[in-house]
Amino acid sequence: MLFGREKSAMIAPEDALPGRETRPYFVPSRHEVLGTPLEPPYPDGIETAIFALGCFWGAERLYWQMPGVYTTAVGYTGGFTQNPTYEEACSGRTGHAEAVLIAFDPAKVSYETLLKTFFEEHNPTQGMRQGNDVGTQYRSAIYHTTEDQRRVAEMARDAYNDALKQAGHDEITTEIVPAGPFYFAEDYHQQYLHKVPNGYCGLKGTGVECAIPTAPIAGGADVSDPAEAMPTNEEEWRKRLTPEQYAVLREAGTERAFTGEYTDLEDDGMYKCAACGNELFDSSTKYHSGSGWPSFTEAINPDAVELFEDNSHGMRRTEVCCARCHSHLGHLFDDGPADRGGQRYCMNSISLDLERR
Repeated sequence: MLFGREKSAMIAPEDALPGRETRPYFVPSRHEVLGTPLEPPYPDGIETAIFALGCFWGAERLYWQMPGVYTTAVGYTGGFTQNPTYEEACSGRTGHAEAVLIAFDPAKVSYETLLKTFFEEHNPTQGMRQGNDVGTQYRSAIYHTTEDQRRVAEMARDAYNDALKQAGHDEITTEIVPAGPFYFAEDYHQQYLHKVPNGYCGLKGTGVECAIPTAPIAGGADVSDPAEAMPTNEEEWRKRLTPEQYAVLREAGTERAFTGEYTDLEDDGMYKCAACGNELFDSSTKYHSGSGWPSFTEAINPDAVELFEDNSHGMRRTEVCCARCHSHLGHLFDDGPADRGGQRYCMNSISLDLERR
């Protein structure tokens, strides 16, 4: 942690440290927790996201624990100095932010889910600081790697800004800019809180939920047409849903096997979230799993659902929620038909509405 007024003002490019042509330190080849390669090239289908949300030790741990994340790494980006060291980044004379790179499989975890974690797990209103960590290297930033990421990030920032203001917080100061060079940090910073479990973590969110707005997705479905305005609190959800629906959708309950109306239904149509109308599964991906719950091989679009690690009831599972209203839908298992990807989205009938064609 470094303090001082001069470190809270962005340095001009001409005043930044010059850096060097090659990296002056060792970076490990593999992730300490996940065992995957730290640096690219990554496998086909893997995308990257880059966020700055304060001290990168705690930020990285948030993401390596998420299902669908292939690898994570900490580093320096957004500034001017080539191949900086940690000490140089902390001096305020590189322009770089401490950042985390997330390589993820969009078929298993959406960018929106990563973005929701980003906004909720730090305070994006603090300018060139995060809690007691003061300096330009601790600023809040999103470095987008695609135009779709930029669009979603700007939408989320604007919506979350309104939510924060309603809760009495200041304006969001998060910068959203195209990703530039990402300089991987030194060995001892990578997966630091795995190596030092009780190490320093200065992250602290505002306690305000970030509901990611939805819009038509390029090449995908429009999930932005709810039947009515989205409830903003649990009391409103209770009024909208039946007690049975609320117990499953909002309290992550499970209906009894073989009791749901869609378990063995073969009608053609689009399955939507029963809470908000978000399009989730096409009937063409539905199959008879014999499990007692409606089963699908894939979602209509990776961005339609969000996945979370679920360790409840003494089991290790992957929870599936609606990406629009964050209601519980069911779980994802890897025992689906091998010739159709091997995944089984095991859903509760009561969480779904079928719009027949």
